[in-house]
Order: sequence, then C-alpha cells, then structure tokens
Amino acid sequence: MLIDTHAHLNFNAYKNDLEEVIRRCLSENVWVVNVGSKYDTSKRAVEIAEGYKAGFYAAIGLHPIHSVPGLVKIKTDLEEGNFNSTEEDFDIEKYRKLAKSEKVVAIGEIGLDYYYRPKTKKKLELFKKKQKEVFLKHLDLARELNLPMIFHCRSAQDDLIEILKNNPGIQGVVHCFSGTLEQAKKYLEMGFYLGFTGIIFKLDLDNIIKEIPIEKILVETDCPYLTPLKAGSERNEPIFVKYVAKRIAELKNIDYQKVAEITTQNAKTLFKI
Repeated sequence: MLIDTHAHLNFNAYKNDLEEVIRRCLSENVWVVNVGSKYDTSKRAVEIAEGYKAGFYAAIGLHPIHSVPGLVKIKTDLEEGNFNSTEEDFDIEKYRKLAKSEKVVAIGEIGLDYYYRPKTKKKLELFKKKQKEVFLKHLDLARELNLPMIFHCRSAQDDLIEILKNNPGIQGVVHCFSGTLEQAKKYLEMGFYLGFTGIIFKLDLDNIIKEIPIEKILVETDCPYLTPLKAGSERNEPIFVKYVAKRIAELKNIDYQKVAEITTQNAKTLFKI
C-alpha cells in the first residue's frame, strides 16, 4: 500500500477519465489526498473524497499564485482549469464550511511562491506582503480546526521557515521539497515532514534524501505534473507514486516495501486517517 499525499485529481486534466484513474488507484491499493489550489478545486477535492468510504481524502486552501496574480503575469494552466489565474480573496468562512466534511484532512496547498515575481521593488514588496498575509490567515484556520497544513514553497524557503518559527504548534508537510539540506534540517527541527515527488528525478536531491530520516518523509506525485520518466506517460497520476518510493528505497539502501510501509504510516499519522 502507498498513499499519494499530494494529488490533483480535482483538476481539469482528469475531467474525461477520472473514474478510470480512480479505479487504477483502487486496484493498486494507492490511497490519495487530493489538494485544492483555490475554492473551486478545494470543493471538487471534497466532492471526490466524499464519493468513497476509504482511500480518498481532501485538503483545502488557496495557492499563493491565486492570491497575487495582478502583480505578476501567470500563464493559463489548462491542466488545472480552463481559465486565467484570477485573484481570489481568501474567504475564511467558505473554507470553514468546506472543512466540516470529515474527509478534509489538511489545509493546503498554501504558502509562498516567489518564482514568478514583479520587476519593481515596490511591487515585489507588496507581492510578498500579500502572500504572507493570506498564508497567516490559513495558519489561523488550521489552528482553529486542529488540522495539519500542506505547504507550497518555491523560491521562498527562508521566508517560510521564518514564519513557521514564529508560529509554533503547527503540524504539516513541506510539499515537493526542493530546498537545501540545511533548510530541510530546519523544517525537521520544527517537527515537519518533507514531501518528495517526481522532481527527485530532475533535481539533485539525493544527499538530502539519504540524510533525513525515513520517518519524516511522505511520497507524492503532484499529478498531473512532474511525471517520472519510467511511468511512460505524459500525464502523471497517483499510481506512479511507486516510482518515487522506489527511488527513495534505492537512495537509502532499504527495501521498497519498508519505504511503502513507513511512508504510509507517516501519512496516516499526520493526516489522522
């Protein structure tokens, strides 16, 4: 058994064959946490999860790129949905209502994303300030609901670490970790898990995976993105999380089944499933 702790079957990429993808998950005993990126996709994640007694769960939240699109030019993501990235005010009451579903196991994916940034200093300051404000509102909601968080962080690790140091008591996972070993250790010191996706086949994260304890690792796909080459598919899906687990087993020189067993238990512990 494996748990893909970060998938997006709630995205447009699966609108034509969602049931087939889910059947493949069930046949290979892969459980899935579908993660929202804004209200509509969060709602869809909950709807999918509620359609199954076990094996499918939801996380709800507003991705940082959807809180500041007026300050940066973001390309339309047809995989997510057939729309331009439009600003969405974080309506905490709408998300609070979604969280009433027992299938909601986390707040996310939320965090900081400085990859695409404004060119002027003034706009950059506003860009970062607004993302941090929205992120802090999610922190408040997670505390209120006693839910762990799924952090998205791109080109902003140090800022995220600083915020989390000043807001103790939160549990969660740094999704699709791509920082340094030093940054990884800082997250671990605060008690967070690190999630690894197919990006480990593109970036040199080998030493980080070797160094950190398997008890603090979660496996993810981030599907439909970051497809492992061995999958032989352009579009990623949850069953391909096995390639991430197998690579981790190789790097840590331990049995694949052991990685599957431990990372599954890690996910069950964090998300209380």
